Amino acid sequence: MKVLLINGSPHEHGCTYTALKEIADTLAAEGIESEIMHVGLEPIRGCTGCGTCIRQKTGRCVFGGDPVNAALEKMQECDGLIVGSPVHYASAGGAVTAMLDRMFYAGSASMRGKPGAAVCSARRAGTTATLDQLNKYFIISGMPLVPSQYWPMVHGSTPEQVAQDEEGLQIMRMLGRNMAWMLKSFALAAEQGILPPEREAKRKWTNFIR
Repeated sequence: MKVLLINGSPHEHGCTYTALKEIADTLAAEGIESEIMHVGLEPIRGCTGCGTCIRQKTGRCVFGGDPVNAALEKMQECDGLIVGSPVHYASAGGAVTAMLDRMFYAGSASMRGKPGAAVCSARRAGTTATLDQLNKYFIISGMPLVPSQYWPMVHGSTPEQVAQDEEGLQIMRMLGRNMAWMLKSFALAAEQGILPPEREAKRKWTNFIR
């Protein structure tokens, strides 16, 4: 079993990474492999709504050259997903937002039924709004949300300050343990033939404009 952790911060080894690393170490202690993927520093194109991924049914975005399709490739082999982001103006960072818009629009089928979780880092505020934004990607894609013992956030302006946030790091460890527990439970369920329910064959689309 393996979990992909996406570091949505422009700082590869900053505060968000510090939170994700605490989760990765906990997963390792639980016998779960993980990989931290950094969004990088290059611009990430936003979704244009061209619909090519839907028409061609590739499960990939038509635009390459950035981490989106690489992440989708990794999710083919991964059993869970954790997205971390700094707080920018009480929301997730622009790069990770653009990445997730395209990633989930093009490839949500490869993530359905896999546990997902969001974590964020901030100096002070805007954390719960950021978590609400990120969790919506998982919910609309049929991914069970992984809980912790409090909102999954850490506080600090530097990695050294985050390391002093004992409560925040404890929350990260508990999230890691819950992710491991869910993955192991789902694996046992699959062995018994208990799988996520299939979607209804014809999806309903309601238009409120008459």
